[in-house]
Amino acid sequence: MKAQRAVAHRPPRVRARTTSIAAFVVLAALIPTTASSAPGTRETDVELPYVCTLPSGPLAATARITAEFPERAAAGEAFAPSGVTTSVQLPAEAVADLAARGAGEVRAATRLEVAVAQGTAGAKATWRGGAEPVALPESGPLTLVSKGEVPSVAGRGDGDLTFTAGALSIDLALDAANPPAADPAATATAAQADAAGPGSGSLTVDCTLAEDAPGQGLLATVPVGEGGSPGPSGSPSPSRGTGESGESGESGAPDPEARGDREDGRSDGSPEVLETTPGAAPDRDDVPPCRYDEQTPPTDVSLNAYVTGYANVNKMDGAAYLPPSCLLIEQGLPVDGPPDPEHIIFDTVSWANFHYQGRKQTPPFPSTFLSFDFAPVKATMVLEQTGPIRIDSRIKLRLSDFTTVTDTYVRAPLVAHVTELEVNGTPLDVGPDCRTETSLTSVDPDPAHHPGDHLVLYGRGEQLIGQEATGYLLLSGGTLSGETSIPAFTGCGTADGEDLDRLLTASVSGPGNHIKQVQGQTCAIAAPVFPTPETPGQCTEDLQPYEIPVAER
Repeated sequence: MKAQRAVAHRPPRVRARTTSIAAFVVLAALIPTTASSAPGTRETDVELPYVCTLPSGPLAATARITAEFPERAAAGEAFAPSGVTTSVQLPAEAVADLAARGAGEVRAATRLEVAVAQGTAGAKATWRGGAEPVALPESGPLTLVSKGEVPSVAGRGDGDLTFTAGALSIDLALDAANPPAADPAATATAAQADAAGPGSGSLTVDCTLAEDAPGQGLLATVPVGEGGSPGPSGSPSPSRGTGESGESGESGAPDPEARGDREDGRSDGSPEVLETTPGAAPDRDDVPPCRYDEQTPPTDVSLNAYVTGYANVNKMDGAAYLPPSCLLIEQGLPVDGPPDPEHIIFDTVSWANFHYQGRKQTPPFPSTFLSFDFAPVKATMVLEQTGPIRIDSRIKLRLSDFTTVTDTYVRAPLVAHVTELEVNGTPLDVGPDCRTETSLTSVDPDPAHHPGDHLVLYGRGEQLIGQEATGYLLLSGGTLSGETSIPAFTGCGTADGEDLDRLLTASVSGPGNHIKQVQGQTCAIAAPVFPTPETPGQCTEDLQPYEIPVAER
């Protein structure tokens, strides 16, 4: 089918809590698992109409998706569709658009959004593929054939697991007519560089599924456990968990708790892992020490705490894990805030520094992602301070019911320093000074008083007198979140090697990267409370934080 155009006392201890998530579909880790073809598999071959936006306007296009799925899967069994190929046919008008930009050949990478659903649970995966360079035809349409591995999936209960195609993006590197690169790793590196910015001969074509797409984009149905009923590929299954419109992941989306949405209805931006099992806290031997020393002596208002969390990297459709890191804090004294007839208001300004081997930085942490051309990229990074971390808290005591609400903003000037890089299994020498040009940046709610580049994280805590606090408070910890832009990279590479600035910038840099950080209970150095079997304390006997928090997605 063809598409048509178209405050004073320390509050009670608070433990970070995860939302109860009633979902059964889980996407596996960042590097996908390859599922080999074997007996018990079946092939899906679906042709779908799309409308793609090019410089000349919206144009009809066709995408053919082929893959092999298991005939049936056991509950909790992870599998990945294998042999995934996405063939996109762009019309002659699109060829004219590309030729007008001086292209003789194109190299493409595709990103297909796939909704995975089981009952009322759902998730979104990105199927990525890379294509060999293709010369533009003198006339007629252009066909781009991309292949790649995809994330693995597991159904956590009985019932049909459905895969439905959604938005499609095509990243095009435009070149004059040159022979195709023989080395796939070289092709990936070149494509990354070409996507770095304006004037680099790149174009991203965004495509939406046409309204008349057969089966509303359904690719396959895989029965899971004993409750799933086999359904043919490319046809709707009665147990898809869709709404009345039948569109998976939209009107039939899981409830807000299952999706990890915020109370205000906006997605919190966290990676879409729909079944979350709280991890066990790391052993103390596995985290760096967090204590004051002769070089950094404590004061009467000194605190220390561990922080951990995740940071999304939008361009990679993945998240980087920040392992437990030591934070040394100097707590500010409260001062009177602005007058308010309904509240008593206090403001505090505290200051903090990361502390790792005497330096103001996090421990090194590795992150593995999938690059522009689906090559695995492993980077070891460190977050380094360029100035002190400022913590602003406003404490509001409501006179009507003596409820205390505390709003906290953490402003941290941090550059990302890449110490090691590996692309497709090949180490690349990044040199000693590979880092972001400036600090990670966020939109500050008060830029007049807080100028400059810095990351902003926000947390709110609430406590009714006589009850346990909820949310984030500086003393008892909790969850902070924010969004950041990752600046361009500089100093990456060596004088006699490859300049890797553009590769990293194209792969990682950009806006809209969600961060979720969990701070543990602080240890008050001047008045420590040691743990007992009856009352978990705030400090160990050597004055380190007793609590090692667990990162939450």
